[in-house]
Amino acid sequence: MVRFCVKQPLGVWCPITLLIGLLISDVFAPAGAFNSHITEDPTKVLQKYLSLDQKGVRLDAASSEVMESYVAWREEPAWGHVVVITDFQIEHDVTKWEIIDVLETKIPVTFEVLGTMHWESVTFVSDSHQETHWFHIKAEYDRWQIADPLLPPHVGRRRLIDFVRWTELNEPEAKKKALFVSLQKQLKAKR
Repeated sequence: MVRFCVKQPLGVWCPITLLIGLLISDVFAPAGAFNSHITEDPTKVLQKYLSLDQKGVRLDAASSEVMESYVAWREEPAWGHVVVITDFQIEHDVTKWEIIDVLETKIPVTFEVLGTMHWESVTFVSDSHQETHWFHIKAEYDRWQIADPLLPPHVGRRRLIDFVRWTELNEPEAKKKALFVSLQKQLKAKR
């Protein structure tokens, strides 16, 4: 093919045709093009999704679009609360997974929860415990995607303190501003 393009007088068209073909294939590529291929370990998708969630990506509507390639759902609900965590552990031992078939499995993830932060009341409710959820992973086209559960954001304490500080700085109402300052203190005190 390359030899034909170089020797023919219309050889300029071959690179242009190739470029158009690549652009078209990118437009019609599945949404999961950025996550793990089904020949790879499905925990990679979980690790990436949960790491981004822990960093607070789902707190901002504009940045939450990054998560779309990792999940099967298309809309993120408006959560009234955030689960504050210190860490999470993905079970890598396949014998502890629930294997549905070769293209579908459920993998347990354990979160170290500190408590829950409520947006409307601007409060933090301390409740340290471990919480385990089974993440349903399915092959979608040739990529792994999380089918469920659709959980509220599970955000790291340090990141949430920064986000609350940013919210406080941008809050025009003095009364709410004071609530955000108090919330920051509550989050900082919880270790």
